[in-house]
Amino acid sequence: MSRRLRVRQAQTVLPFGVGAVFDIQGESFVATGIGDWPRQRQKVESARLAAQLGVSGFYAAPPAADDRFDRQDAAGAPYIRFPAWLFCGACRRMVRWRIADEKPGTAPRCPNCSPVRQLAPMRFVQICAGGHLGDVDWWFWAHSRLEPTERQACTSRDQLRFKVSERAAGLEALSVVCTAKGCGATRDLLDVLGTHGMRCSGRNPWQRFNEAVDCTKPVQVVQRTAGNLYYPVVSSALDIPETETPAGIADEALAERVRASDMWIPLCRVFDGPRAGIFRDMIKEETRADDALLDALLAEETGSAPPPPSDAPAAPDEPAAPDLSREEWAAFMSPTPPATRDFSIRETNLGLGHEDAEPWAGLRRRVGRIVLADRLREVRALQGFRRVSPGSAFVPADTARRLRWLPAVEVFGEGVFLTLDKDVLAGWEQDERVRNRVAGLRDDLDRSFQRDRLAMVAGAELSPRFVLLHTLAHLLIRQLSFESGYSTASLRERVYARPENDQYGVLVYTAAGDAEGTLGGLVQQGEPPRLAETLLRMTEAAAWCSADPLCAEHTGQGFDNLNRAACHACALLPETSCETGNTLLDRALVVGGEQVPGYFETIVAEARSAAAAAME
Repeated sequence: MSRRLRVRQAQTVLPFGVGAVFDIQGESFVATGIGDWPRQRQKVESARLAAQLGVSGFYAAPPAADDRFDRQDAAGAPYIRFPAWLFCGACRRMVRWRIADEKPGTAPRCPNCSPVRQLAPMRFVQICAGGHLGDVDWWFWAHSRLEPTERQACTSRDQLRFKVSERAAGLEALSVVCTAKGCGATRDLLDVLGTHGMRCSGRNPWQRFNEAVDCTKPVQVVQRTAGNLYYPVVSSALDIPETETPAGIADEALAERVRASDMWIPLCRVFDGPRAGIFRDMIKEETRADDALLDALLAEETGSAPPPPSDAPAAPDEPAAPDLSREEWAAFMSPTPPATRDFSIRETNLGLGHEDAEPWAGLRRRVGRIVLADRLREVRALQGFRRVSPGSAFVPADTARRLRWLPAVEVFGEGVFLTLDKDVLAGWEQDERVRNRVAGLRDDLDRSFQRDRLAMVAGAELSPRFVLLHTLAHLLIRQLSFESGYSTASLRERVYARPENDQYGVLVYTAAGDAEGTLGGLVQQGEPPRLAETLLRMTEAAAWCSADPLCAEHTGQGFDNLNRAACHACALLPETSCETGNTLLDRALVVGGEQVPGYFETIVAEARSAAAAAME
């Protein structure tokens, strides 16, 4: 009986989106570009995100059947086998697997062994900073220490074996051996990782040979599960009530007349063919619609616009950098919160209105508005990906650069929105010690190759309030993971901290692909007085790290030295939970340090004093 391979619909954007390599049940696959997606895809509505990204819309792959996704007729996003070089664990023969060798629904088998053995994928692949991915040239590797004349004497490129030696350990014990008659070339894998002068294929595995480009970037050999093999570029937006007409469709009544035309369906079927002009002219004569409206409606209906004119600019080499925080902030801060089926919020408080004793009174003064989101809908769209480093060349989800839609998924959940007191925050930001502390972090950010990417979230100039609120969100997620029943990987953050937009809050939320959303455990923790108790325990826990004093006194740690007092023991989260990849964090700005006052520093001191008094 063949085993089942299945990728959930929510995983087709992250973590197994276009360009990602993943292992499943002893086999290895790569997700192909959206140009290969089935036409039975599902439309995902998010006009606000589409307008910001400059695309016609979003589509989700059809839900995968409970079957193997490598069947040609399988539902869901398409995946192909990668790497193509496989080996047998019994006879150690290496096989270059081709599409013609595939037997739908069956894993690759060794043709030489009896009983039949399943072939395993090679552990190493090659990538380049241009975003390309390919198999390692194992024949070249086995013969790389021979002279060119000796190398040319080899009569076969397919007779390779992947051998294991009992006389060594680690990668030195693994070697690739050529078994061609009269050759016997061999080389172990001790120094396989890194750059070795191999040529880049100029394409990704799902691209055709005529789509390859002349790539001169150095090739790196990495493990196929390496962290630098895939950096997805994902944008997301909450579904908040819209009051504006969708971009490109100014007259909805006229648009309805176009959709009602007898020629509309035929036009949608041949919108990019030679007969499209005939149907367009008939619709324009019947409805008096112009070309701009027809283009917008076709893009909305089909997901891909007609071919652009010859003088149209080429597809951008960098992803769009939308700022979607303004509308979301306004929705959460509205005195009369808007409500829809997918956006249901209500204001509450910490439940400390009559508390005069410390630390509760101090906590009340430092926390502003509390909003509980009983239901949220979020759309997550994959713009593309990078390889080698987050600052490398951007590869769009449609590698052919013909489509104007993006892959996306919608998730439903709940959350807690929290703001700080505006006046207390403004006074704290003016402290010279705080400004100097953040100035050093800002200098490190300006030198980082991640500067442009992080500026999408943090703003053009890194502000003290962003570092404070970002760190607060991390600490709150870690504390809520103990009290709400959700793991840290299930919780996410949205930081609203742009001074130019007068923002000073965070949203901690969770979301799942199920249409019913989540179970309410997070919102329950936001009810008074639970949230106040959670915040107090959070500050007490953050005041001490098991890596102190090293962590607390650090002047630069983490990726590109973009963290200060923040490490895995106290503030870092799973990568999927953080908007900035676990950078721009400083615990000292929350609870204080020797050289900087923390926003909640007095809360920690009062809590300790109250605990000491209770013990006397």
